[in-house]
Amino acid sequence: MTPSIVVQESDLNGHGGLFCPSPLAHMSIWNAHPKVFLDVAKLGHAKCPYCSTQYTLKQDVQASAPAQA
Repeated sequence: MTPSIVVQESDLNGHGGLFCPSPLAHMSIWNAHPKVFLDVAKLGHAKCPYCSTQYTLKQDVQASAPAQA
């Protein structure tokens, strides 16, 4: 079964995303896959290409993606 993690805006970094593996998913570091950035704010969800963990922004939260320069 693919893990699904609900995140809040406070869990996202300044770019509107997070990294997987994440402590939010209770993953062990010793056997983790390479670190990958997931842009959760862009669509409200993101799926890790390595472990298939789905990160979903909490429904009542509207994350603001950073302005593009």
